[in-house]
Amino acid sequence: MLAAAAAGCIGFTGFTLVMPFLPLYIAELGTTDVGEIAMWTGLTLGATPTVTAISAPLWGRVGDKYGSKLLVIRSLTAFILTKAGMAFVTAPWQLFALRALLGVFAGYGALTISMAAQSVPRDRMARAIGTVQTGHRLGPAIGPVIGGLLAPLVGLRNSFLFAAGFYAVAMVLILIVYKDPPVVRSPQARRDGWAVFAHLLRLPGFVLALFVIFGLQTVDRSFGPVLPLFVAQVGVEPSRIPIVSGVLFSLAAVSAAFGSQLAARLLKDRRAKDVIVAGAATAAVALAAIVMAPALWLVAASMAAVGLAIGVATTSIYSVAGALLPADAHATGFGIMTTASLMGLAVSPVVAGFIGGSGLRIVFVADAALLVIVAVLVARYLRSAPIGDATGAPVAGS
Repeated sequence: MLAAAAAGCIGFTGFTLVMPFLPLYIAELGTTDVGEIAMWTGLTLGATPTVTAISAPLWGRVGDKYGSKLLVIRSLTAFILTKAGMAFVTAPWQLFALRALLGVFAGYGALTISMAAQSVPRDRMARAIGTVQTGHRLGPAIGPVIGGLLAPLVGLRNSFLFAAGFYAVAMVLILIVYKDPPVVRSPQARRDGWAVFAHLLRLPGFVLALFVIFGLQTVDRSFGPVLPLFVAQVGVEPSRIPIVSGVLFSLAAVSAAFGSQLAARLLKDRRAKDVIVAGAATAAVALAAIVMAPALWLVAASMAAVGLAIGVATTSIYSVAGALLPADAHATGFGIMTTASLMGLAVSPVVAGFIGGSGLRIVFVADAALLVIVAVLVARYLRSAPIGDATGAPVAGS
C-alpha cells in the first residue's frame, strides 16, 4: 500500500510540475488569443483521459488475471516517453497528439488505488484508499510549486524533461518495492469480460457511484484551463502568475490530501451519504464565493475549501463502491470507476476551456451547479452504513 502511495505521489508531482502551466506553454508556442489558448489547453488536457476511459476496464480485466504491477510499469514508461517528447513540440496540436497517444497506456493512478484496496481487509478499505489518494494529492501540492520555481530557471520547455524524470523514479520504486498479491482463481474468473462488466453494473448503487465519481472529478479538474488566466484578471502581475497559480493549485491539493485522510475517520461512525452530501455542498458554496467576490485572498480560501470537501467526498464514494466489488473482479471494478473518473477528467477541461473563452467566472458557476446535482442525488438515492461499522460493508441503492 505504501509503495503504491509513494509511486502515485511521485508520478503526480511530475504531472503537475508542468500541466498547470500548460496555457502559458501554449502561448509560448505562438498562440495569442485567450479563448484559443483556453480551447487548446482544454483539448490537450482532455485527450489522455478520453482515450484511457475506453481502455481502462479492459486493462482492469487483465489486472484481475495477471496482476497490476506490469500494467503500472507499462503506464509509467509511456508517461516518461511522452513527457520528454512534449519538450520538443512546436505547435499546440503536437501536444494534443502526444497526450492522445498517452491515453492508450495511461491510468496508473487508478491502478494504485485498486492495489491498495485489494491489499487490506474491507473494513480498512477507506483508510487504504485514503492513504493512496493522499499520495495522489500531495504530488499536485508539491508539483506546481516546484514547476513555478523551475520554469523561470530552465524554461517551460525544459520543465517537461524534469517531469519525465519524476515518472522514471516512480517506475523504479514500483519495480523494486511493490509485490503483486496472489491472483484470485475461481470459477467466476473464467467469465468473459462482458459478463463481468454486466454483473458489476447490476450491483445496487454502483451506477450511482460512477456518476458521483464523474461529477467530483469534473469539478476537481476544471480549474486547469482557467485558473492562471483568472489569476491575471484579479490583478496579479504577469511575472508572478506562474508562482501564484502554483501556490493556489498546491493549496487545493494539500487540502484535498487532508480531506482524503479525514474521510476514513468520518466514515467510521457516519453514513457515507451524509459525508458525501456535506462535501459536495461545501465545495459548491466555496465556488459561489469566488463568483461573487473574486479577490485573490478569497480565491485562495475557496480553493482550500473546495480541495478539502472534494477530497472527503471522493475517498468516501470510492470506499462505498469498492466495498461492493466481488474479489474476482476487483481490478475490473476499479477500472470501470477509472472510466467514470477519466470521463470527468476528459470532459472537464474541454468544457471549461470552451466556456472559459466566453467568461472565466462561468466555469465556477457550472462547477457549483454540478456539485448541487451530486449532493441531491446522493441525498435521495444513496443508502449506506458507516464504512467502519462492525456490521459489515455499506449497502447503496439507486
